Amino acid sequence: MASGDTLLIFTPLGNEPPATNYATLDTVNSHPVLNFDDTTAEAAIWSGTMPRAYAGGGVTVYIHWGAYSTTGDCDWDVSWERIGDFVLDIDADSFAAVNSVDGTAVPTTIGGIDIANVTFTDGADMDSVAVGEAFRLRVQRGAPTDTEVGDCYILAVEVKET
Repeated sequence: MASGDTLLIFTPLGNEPPATNYATLDTVNSHPVLNFDDTTAEAAIWSGTMPRAYAGGGVTVYIHWGAYSTTGDCDWDVSWERIGDFVLDIDADSFAAVNSVDGTAVPTTIGGIDIANVTFTDGADMDSVAVGEAFRLRVQRGAPTDTEVGDCYILAVEVKET
C-alpha cells in the first residue's frame, strides 16, 4: 500500500459499545447505522489490527454520517487506544487524547450522507499504534455542544493513511 490508501473500514455491526453512553444500533432504509443522541455524548468503539501495509505515517479517519433533520451541525471526537505487544492491560480503558471535527453542517436532505474527516499525525497523536498492533478506535458525538437537535448517525468509518 502507498500513502493515501485505505487501511481499515468499520461498520455499525462491528461496534463494541462501551458500558455506558453508547450509540444505539438502528437502520435507515435497511442500512445499519449507529444513532448518537443530541443531549448525551455517546460513543462507538471498534477493534482492529493495524495492517502490515501501513507505512507508519499519519492517518485520516473519515466518518460517513447523517442526521434525522436538516438544520444544525454535528461535532465528532475520535481517539485511539493502542493495545500492542505488552503495551496495555485491557482491564481498563486507555484512550489517547481526542482529535475533533466541529461545526460540520448536517446534510440538507434527510437520508443524505456527509463525510467528515479527522486527521492524526503518527506517534502519540494516534497513541503510537504501529504496524501489526491491535488497537481500538473510539468515535464520539460532541453533544450537547453541537447544534443538531435529534440524533446523528454513522453509516461507516474509514481509516486512510495520509
